[in-house]
Amino acid sequence: MKRLNAPKHWMLDKLTGTYAPKPSSGPHKQRECLPLIVFLRNRLKYALNGREVRSILMQRLVKVDGKVRTDLTFPAGYLDVISIEKTDEHFRLIFDVKGRFTVHRISDEEAKFKLGKVRRCQLGAGGIPFVVTHDGRTIRYPDPLIKVNDTVKIDLETGKITDFVKFEAGNVAMVTGGRNIGRVGVITHRERHLGGFDIVHVKDAREHSFATRLSNVFVIGTSQGPWISLPKDKGVKLSIAEERDARREKAAAEASA
Repeated sequence: MKRLNAPKHWMLDKLTGTYAPKPSSGPHKQRECLPLIVFLRNRLKYALNGREVRSILMQRLVKVDGKVRTDLTFPAGYLDVISIEKTDEHFRLIFDVKGRFTVHRISDEEAKFKLGKVRRCQLGAGGIPFVVTHDGRTIRYPDPLIKVNDTVKIDLETGKITDFVKFEAGNVAMVTGGRNIGRVGVITHRERHLGGFDIVHVKDAREHSFATRLSNVFVIGTSQGPWISLPKDKGVKLSIAEERDARREKAAAEASA
């Protein structure tokens, strides 16, 4: 695809080429993913160009969700775990409050699981119940209490569901689309609109409330706290004035030190 048409959150500059890598078809949508070449070359700076990325991947050094991936343009997406065993590093793709995928390093223990939002829950051939998650996984014989919009905790080694959290008021959620993308807060209530879009109201750690569509809300934990570690801003969005004040305080502290 042309570079100017690439998603803005890839943060590719206009002048270093005409084209951008087009993501392969895979578990995440083209506009909501990050190709491995962009992650390794532009984010981690482990390669200078596409040829070097190919040589890294062809050595089978990079795993996504526990599976070796050798495709340069494989679409890694929200909450995917990218592991590089040679450097003993694990990353989880997660949004910052400006809607960009951040380089978020996680521990070995946290790299063993991922969360998946349930998109479908129905009966298959032979009356076998199954659920489909946001990253295209079909998991048979789930817990009967699991419904659409709930979040399941998936063991990456076995692909089985180990735990789940219901979509209900009081649980911690992250917004994965729209104006409030990347914000984290507690679900306060849900407005049902028959024939329209259900609206969910969320309150963040600074007691700011905001609302977004149900499809943009991804439950990431219970009222006790999130099940995954969050990036440095912890999903709290500051206003422009608050950001400016924080920058000034930081600069003043550095100047005095």
